[in-house]
Amino acid sequence: MNSNVRVGSIELTHPVMAASGTAGHGAEPAAYGALDSIGAIVVKSIAATEWAGNPAPRVHPIAQGMINAVGLQGLGVQHWIEHDLPAMAAVNASAVVSIWGRSVDEYRQAAQLLQDGLAHSPHRSTVIAVEVNLSCPNMNGHGIFAHDIAMSAEVMRACSLLEYPLWAKLSPNTDRVIAVAQAVHEAGAEAVTLINTVVGMVLDPETGRPALGNGGGGISGRAIHPVAVRTVFDVHAALPNLPIIGVGGVTSGWEAVELMLAGASAVQVGTATFADPRACFKIAKELTAWVQSRGFSDVASLSGLAHRGGLG
Repeated sequence: MNSNVRVGSIELTHPVMAASGTAGHGAEPAAYGALDSIGAIVVKSIAATEWAGNPAPRVHPIAQGMINAVGLQGLGVQHWIEHDLPAMAAVNASAVVSIWGRSVDEYRQAAQLLQDGLAHSPHRSTVIAVEVNLSCPNMNGHGIFAHDIAMSAEVMRACSLLEYPLWAKLSPNTDRVIAVAQAVHEAGAEAVTLINTVVGMVLDPETGRPALGNGGGGISGRAIHPVAVRTVFDVHAALPNLPIIGVGGVTSGWEAVELMLAGASAVQVGTATFADPRACFKIAKELTAWVQSRGFSDVASLSGLAHRGGLG
């Protein structure tokens, strides 16, 4: 059976990838499974410079998932190229680099540093795409980039200097997600990643105050899976020619299949990996087994079937 799928100009050997921020520095998953059995590893979002992130506590468990406000802590693009990229190359990983910024200029700086650094790196072929994380606060307008159609498009144009395929990671916390998806596609994104976390808050029963140091945070895990399925379904219905990477609450092969049926070309596994570092590999096997059991000759044929009569 053929497990290859195409996302824009890229062909992945399998539709299942590790989501940003859930696979350590990128090389660690090699200790738990064969990296050639999954499509890619999306690295934790990095900015142009070092960023300290939010105050602790940053993570709190909830039923069916977790809530976090890590705040995109990281050591910056140059550090990643010098220290983490060689480690990923050493284990034959395929890397999707996630970048972020607090202004259009910061996104442009991150993109330029990444482009220049990779141009001189002997490991540049390890990187197959760049995922632009648009679910970040805009320090100028204090909103979220992915909630603003024009600003999202401007960020994508700023990142178009990169000589790698661009994906845009979008937020579900807006009623403009279809319009934003169309705008970023027109501005250079080959694909969109749907969804990022859902906003929420948990209070500490002892103090009555927010459990996270930042106050609110983003909910992830199985609790948000139906939101991810609906968002992927709606965006695919409106923009059927736009490749989608589905992410949100994938804890089993069926949930990966579900996102593909809704319209995703590929999927990412995130929070499940915190409970089981082998989750990504297990889900990839379960997806393949499900496809074979239903008599399909290739995984890619699942994409969008819910819009074309389903499995009947």
